[in-house]
Amino acid sequence: MLLAIMATNVQVEKNQNESSANVIRRFTKRMQNAGIIPRMRKIRYYSRVKSENVRRASRLKKLVKKENYETQLKLGKVQERTSRRR
Repeated sequence: MLLAIMATNVQVEKNQNESSANVIRRFTKRMQNAGIIPRMRKIRYYSRVKSENVRRASRLKKLVKKENYETQLKLGKVQERTSRRR
């Protein structure tokens, strides 16, 4: 899926007796109303779906580690993990 990124201009001009804090407030309000901030956050925190091969490889690694832990536990070389739940 390709994201169509369109340029959106948000422009705010300072009025005569307006403080700079109020100009910034109006600018951020216009940015939110234009939907720019949620769109940028969506792009920033986007994570790809892992391929089937990568998922399979990670699952195999986990299974090998689990099997190794169980054998070490049976031999008494490792202490059993305790759960940290209350």
